[in-house]
Amino acid sequence: MLLFFTLGLLIHFVFFASIFDIYFTSPLVHGMTPQFTPLPPPARRLVLFVADGLRADALYKLDENGNSRAPFIRNIIMHEGSWGISHTRVPTESRPGHVALIAGFYEDVSAVAKGWKENPVEFDSLFNESKYTWSWGSPDILPMFAKGASGDHVYTYSYDAKREDFGAQDATKLDMWVFDNVKDFFHRARNNQSLFSKINEEKIVFFLHLLGIDTNGHAHRPSSRDYKDNIKKVDDGVKEIVSMFNHFYGNDGKTTFIFTSDHGMTDWGSHGAGHPSETLTPLVTWGAGIKYPQRVLAQQFDDAFLKEWRLENWKRLDVNQADIAPLMTSLIGVPFPLNSVGILPVDYLNNTDLFKAESMFTNAVQILEQFKVKMTQKKEVTLPFLFTPFKLLSDSKQFNILRKARSYIKHRKFDKVVSLCKELIHLALKGLSYYHTYDRFFLGVNVVIGFVGWISYASLLIIKSHSNLIKGVSKEVKKPSHLLPCSFVAIGILVAFFLLIQACPWTYYVYGLLPVPIWYAVLREFQVIQDLVASVLTYPLSHFVGYLLAFTLGIEVLVLSFFYRYMLTAGLTAFAAWPFLTRLWTRAKVTSLSWTFFSLLLAVFPLMPVVGRKPDISLVMGAGLLVLLLSLCVVTSLMKRKDGFIKEELLVHLLQVLSTVLSMYVVYSTQSSLLRKQGLPLMNQIISWATLASSLVVPLLSSPVLFQRLFSILLSLMSTYLLLSTGYEALFPLVLSCLMFVWINIEQETLQQSGVCCKQKLTSIQFSYNIDITQFRQLYLDDIRRAFFLVFFLVTAFFGTGNIASINSFDLASVYCFLTVFSPFVMGALMMWKILIPFVLVMCAFEAVQLTTQLSSKSLFLIVLVISDIMALHFFFLVKDYGSWLDIGTRQLLACTAWLFIYISASPNRLWILSDPGLELNLLHAIRACISHYVIVMSMTIFLVFLNGLAQLLTTKKLRLCGKPKSHFM
Repeated sequence: MLLFFTLGLLIHFVFFASIFDIYFTSPLVHGMTPQFTPLPPPARRLVLFVADGLRADALYKLDENGNSRAPFIRNIIMHEGSWGISHTRVPTESRPGHVALIAGFYEDVSAVAKGWKENPVEFDSLFNESKYTWSWGSPDILPMFAKGASGDHVYTYSYDAKREDFGAQDATKLDMWVFDNVKDFFHRARNNQSLFSKINEEKIVFFLHLLGIDTNGHAHRPSSRDYKDNIKKVDDGVKEIVSMFNHFYGNDGKTTFIFTSDHGMTDWGSHGAGHPSETLTPLVTWGAGIKYPQRVLAQQFDDAFLKEWRLENWKRLDVNQADIAPLMTSLIGVPFPLNSVGILPVDYLNNTDLFKAESMFTNAVQILEQFKVKMTQKKEVTLPFLFTPFKLLSDSKQFNILRKARSYIKHRKFDKVVSLCKELIHLALKGLSYYHTYDRFFLGVNVVIGFVGWISYASLLIIKSHSNLIKGVSKEVKKPSHLLPCSFVAIGILVAFFLLIQACPWTYYVYGLLPVPIWYAVLREFQVIQDLVASVLTYPLSHFVGYLLAFTLGIEVLVLSFFYRYMLTAGLTAFAAWPFLTRLWTRAKVTSLSWTFFSLLLAVFPLMPVVGRKPDISLVMGAGLLVLLLSLCVVTSLMKRKDGFIKEELLVHLLQVLSTVLSMYVVYSTQSSLLRKQGLPLMNQIISWATLASSLVVPLLSSPVLFQRLFSILLSLMSTYLLLSTGYEALFPLVLSCLMFVWINIEQETLQQSGVCCKQKLTSIQFSYNIDITQFRQLYLDDIRRAFFLVFFLVTAFFGTGNIASINSFDLASVYCFLTVFSPFVMGALMMWKILIPFVLVMCAFEAVQLTTQLSSKSLFLIVLVISDIMALHFFFLVKDYGSWLDIGTRQLLACTAWLFIYISASPNRLWILSDPGLELNLLHAIRACISHYVIVMSMTIFLVFLNGLAQLLTTKKLRLCGKPKSHFM
């Protein structure tokens, strides 16, 4: 069995990795020739202001008094430049936003999957093509463009990361630091001849990254006075910088200014998904080469923003975020970034029609170069008779379009040039996508074949070794035939030869050859398949169809719950009615009513708003009071027992009660301190970290009696969860745990009802490392329901109060009791631990269910594995390589995590997996990429390996003040 689990884990890691090869390989290509407009540019220098986290409506909308929060920018719109909305793409995060702005392409998920490294994928950028670039701002953004540049011509000036504090000080100081350092830089330049000569060169860029607005938005929400005041200070700072530039360069009219944002922000202070408040960002341009304001009588837009912003008479020019990169390159005359897919917005340019046409032609040739390189690469590694070119853009069509465009330029038909070049760009982008996904069908078919084979084999193993379904199977050992293995060896050789002659990557061999041994193992069990068919045919058809429909409905509810949280409510409501549809109601009325009550109570949570959007500390305090009340009741009832617990155990419970009280105090006092902008009190921080550290140790001091140990685990984890809560979610683990306690009881009732075993009192059952394997029973049909309950409760634990596939489902305020200085590693780890605490409670409860029902975790694991793999097969075809972390991650969460995380969650040999050093690396990547939901979701498997081992240690290990402690691994 150990060999089976090892091979199963290996196979699921292959399925996991296949997602990246099929959907998330980098679309970037290298080897193109730089392209630039062969005409003199209008500007010698460009100044780029990026106000991180600034929403378009926050800048353009007037305040309650009819005044602009940014009067200088407003004046630019009306008298000096052009404006519009920059439509960002999801994920609306800082790194991909800046890559789109400066490099002109939308960073693919493959870069995120590599841990948000500074340059996980090599790419060209405006800064790299410039003669010199000077940048000021956050240490999280600037280095990736400096280290990605060829040569030593990109200079960065960053403040200390500790300045990014969400609670101790006014975040506008971050922006003031940038403005002050830019002024000091130009002051020094007057006394430094070398520097003075550099900043008087042409083709230079000045980049000012302004993080204060984003920081204030996270800390106080975009509707806060802090956020709005920060906009005013940024406006004042931009005004001073513009004035300084004009003065320094003697008003030579050769400076272009661009003011924009990398992404917006939701009303609850987060970003990452595709809400308009996140994807609509401002774009204001003025200076050399930029059109002056255009007065119009009417504009064609589907939204009502113009009227709301009172800008209906000034022409609005919307662009995609990646279009800003070619705009900037054409303004200062540097080559277009080699990987740019942006389309030059010629309506912003104040230049001759010839310049616009030549710039557009250069833009088209630059993107066409990428298409040609991609096509050549794919053609070189594909057999000629198998290669299918992109028919919409053949070589002859490319030639005809380019020739026609040149002819139009010669005959001064510039409008036709622009239109023709846009058509060519769109075709080239479609062609890039075509060749990028060229092998997707082949790889997908191989993975699906292997996947179906694995599900079949696991199902056969359940039937053969862990059930009594085919008792009539002949025990006679037949002489194996050599035909079957020889056939599969031949198939494997043919597949390997086919891949070899096409020079495929080594991973293709894995995906192509993996189905061969899997289906060989399936067909070796042909006798089991025959007996299974015979057994099914003897089963009443109505019963068989009914069970099949129930199983299918359950799977579909689980699948839909990843898209619609209210499906969890529907499932829990069905759970509530379950005792009344069986004989449980007549046998255990109190238990049945408790099950129904807590199921319906838990069903309320998925209907409530995602956590973080409406913080309410009073609900956190209420949850703490309920925990204290429950503790009092439990301790009192235990003390009344004749075999009541000893003083040491009573002391443990009192310590946990004290920890809960301290957590409530820390939450309240921290909230008050942050509202007064006094920062996080040091004592509160010490208590919070001490509570977190002790929460995994104190339960080990409690009695191993089932009920007492589970309750001790609940108290310890609730103390930590309170510190990480901002609203109603503090009640969720408490309600979930109550349902888990009832689940343990009701499973005993179902076993007694079926006559499998005698009912034991929970007060007499202890978690023990000495398990008599002879007491393990075979699987019954009802065990499929138990496995389904486990999977459903795991999904509920994840999605009950939010969507972990999108970071904007959670609020950074959740970690303010632990730290307020921005630290993606630590904040990501704390937020993930908050998400996973309910999962630990479910797994601890399930340890008890396995113990009380005499169920082998190995046999139950196989059922859970089949359920999760069937769900994963649903999602394999729904995986997307575009969209927000919410769109991508929701599908990935099941397509990848379901393969591995539930596989590991029930594994009886799970702790040895922790010795794999690769898991530690992935965990570090997951923490580093805490703002990326895709990475968080993909890394869930690593967390679950740890947490399942933790659940078993929490329930079975007993720490003693004296003597050698004992431990247990089921």
